[in-house]
Amino acid sequence: MKRYFFHRLLALLPVLLVVSVVVFCLIHLAPGDPAAVILGNDATPQDIAALRDQMGLNRPMFVQFTEWFGSILTGDLGQSLFLNTSVMTLFLQHLTPTLALAFYAMAIALVLGLTGGVLSAWRHGGITDTVIRALATFGMSVPGFLLGLFLIFVFAVQLRWFPVVGYRSTNGSLWLNIWYLTLPAFALGIRIAALIARMTRAVMLDVMRENFINTARAKGVPERLVMLRHTLKNALIPVLTICGESFASLVTGTIVIESVFGIPGIGALIVHSIERRDVTVIQGVVLLITVCYVLINLLVDLLSYLADPRLSVNGDGH
Repeated sequence: MKRYFFHRLLALLPVLLVVSVVVFCLIHLAPGDPAAVILGNDATPQDIAALRDQMGLNRPMFVQFTEWFGSILTGDLGQSLFLNTSVMTLFLQHLTPTLALAFYAMAIALVLGLTGGVLSAWRHGGITDTVIRALATFGMSVPGFLLGLFLIFVFAVQLRWFPVVGYRSTNGSLWLNIWYLTLPAFALGIRIAALIARMTRAVMLDVMRENFINTARAKGVPERLVMLRHTLKNALIPVLTICGESFASLVTGTIVIESVFGIPGIGALIVHSIERRDVTVIQGVVLLITVCYVLINLLVDLLSYLADPRLSVNGDGH
């Protein structure tokens, strides 16, 4: 177990290197000049050239990348070119809204997905199963931003049950924070709920064919206990994996929903940094998002192993 964990951490280094190279090249090859954006439209070519030299943008790209990646290895992600604040500080400031939205959306997805999956497997072949499968297909098909706009129109504009856009910190009121995050959380959570429901249904149907399920029924165990205590319990490992990967995608992929609902999270930070050509922030935040995604998936693997030690950490079944 410790060896597996150590190897996974070592595997993080080449991932960071590849992501760093790709992000660095894409940003520096993209059109636009940070120095020109900082100085504005009235800046002279001489002023722009002087600022580029001061910022080190005139040096060869290989030299810039080497210095930047060397700083990353020491934990220094650099300073924002516009806000004069460290990238790590900006990331942590915008991380709270993103995490709050991700946890809320994941809670919605788990409640709806597990409930729907269990009911669909329990009533396999019936009307309930058909309806849940149709809703899951719909949830998988509708883009999150489109569902978000629909929710805004119905529940915010027409019914006025929720605010259209905005965010309230948990420092003020937890219920106010939940109220503002409800619509974006549903917009994000519905798709994952559909995925969890389909996975839960498929895995539970496979488990229900096992001999120990027939033995439990033959002993007179109530069907409700057979479904929850025996079937669902043995189907949780693959469902846990899906949940972990989905949560990682929530934390790292809320850019569009945060933009639609005006939430000042990591997505908003990236969008504003792209508009300002704040290359240091873009590079650092994308790298941190990659690290978060890898670490969350590593945590899911470890939890899966702890939940069922029979699973082999090296995947060879021994």
